[in-house]
Amino acid sequence: MGKGFKVKRRGPFYFGRGGEEIESLIDYKIPFQIVPGITAASGCSSYAGIPLTHRDFSQACIFVTGHLKDGSINLNWQMLAHPNQTLIFYMGMHGAKIICKELIKHGLNKETPAALITKGTTPEQKIYLGDLQTLPSIISNNEIKPPTLMIIGNVVKLHEKLQWFIPK
Repeated sequence: MGKGFKVKRRGPFYFGRGGEEIESLIDYKIPFQIVPGITAASGCSSYAGIPLTHRDFSQACIFVTGHLKDGSINLNWQMLAHPNQTLIFYMGMHGAKIICKELIKHGLNKETPAALITKGTTPEQKIYLGDLQTLPSIISNNEIKPPTLMIIGNVVKLHEKLQWFIPK
């Protein structure tokens, strides 16, 4: 029997469908090995100068999927709408308007800082800054497309001070 491999960018178990693919391998009795990488949240936030946690701003971070398999957004908004945590949305571009609206509706200030990071950790990296109120228009005005990581929380305020990677 031949051997093969699959390279998955970043962390295979952070919304990378790694679990689903491994279930299939197990079902077909195919041996496998996992060598994890750095998740997009860690890489992109580091290259953007946005810490995921900071004792003065955020005591927790939550990785969130921006949509389910069927395209719907079914999240525990009450749990997510706390000011002293960082939210990192994967695959959230198409649902950004709903995400922002629901977070505001459930108690987050509409001026809660937010960042969009496209092509993170690469020379083409771009960072768009705004807040929950302006994020949907930033996406449409700049025609931002997936894959884009969305970071919401007061740690985004640190970007200007901590930014070290400036693509040419």
